[in-house]
Amino acid sequence: MKEKIHPKYEFMTVRLADGTEFQTRSTMGVETYVSEVDSTNHPFYTGRRQYVDTAGRVEKFMRRYGKK
Repeated sequence: MKEKIHPKYEFMTVRLADGTEFQTRSTMGVETYVSEVDSTNHPFYTGRRQYVDTAGRVEKFMRRYGKK
């Protein structure tokens, strides 16, 4: 391998949304990574759906760019 071209592969702590922490190695260059989404709150794993307020978005678009 060539010298001085590879990123440092260091230990880091990963903190999940539910408070769980574990140690791993990464090239991210941070000591702690905080995740907002994990298997305890992601809709794919929980089966719960999150509905988006599309009607509100359409109304906002029409107010901004619609015919006057």
